[in-house]
Amino acid sequence: MNKAIITISRQYGSGGRLIAQKLSEKLGIPFYDQALIDMAAKESGYEAELFEHVDEHTNNWFYNLSMFGNSTAMQDLPLNDKIFLAQSNIIRKVADQGPCVIVGRCADYVLRDRKDCVNVFVHSDLASRIKRSTEQYGLPAAKAGDEILKIDKQRATYYRYYSEKKWGRAENYDLSLRSDSIGLDHCVDLIITFADMKFGKEK
Repeated sequence: MNKAIITISRQYGSGGRLIAQKLSEKLGIPFYDQALIDMAAKESGYEAELFEHVDEHTNNWFYNLSMFGNSTAMQDLPLNDKIFLAQSNIIRKVADQGPCVIVGRCADYVLRDRKDCVNVFVHSDLASRIKRSTEQYGLPAAKAGDEILKIDKQRATYYRYYSEKKWGRAENYDLSLRSDSIGLDHCVDLIITFADMKFGKEK
């Protein structure tokens, strides 16, 4: 595959993060998820806990700096915007360093002006997402369905707030994959095939 930046947006429980990890391993390129939070926290001077609170969860955007003992940094913008900007700067930096796989965090929007990106949305039916969430993520079976829909709603709101686009709408991505229909490994193969078609295979 000709080297590309691959962004993975995903419904909760669809296996998008696992697909991203498999892509990273198969292509031998870096994988960024939690690491983005750690890097952004280190560079910005904010506590990583701040990023955890606002990360793709608009319900938590009303935390303020005084709760974390930082009353002087970045005075004008709302906290959620400061965190988003700090994280976006890291996303651009890792993309500038070369091919990689980035999960979530509006990376497709942040990198919208780059021509070397493949932007993917992974979705799945609710039953398979409940199964994965209870078996692999430890969600209580009785509450899994409601929790999945809640997280998806938070992600959609976060994405719409910053991109002014609808999260999950096919036209906003290069490729939309239903993971329960073809399996995670075939999703990986299709993404690589698509990138080869878009950019051409390496010689």
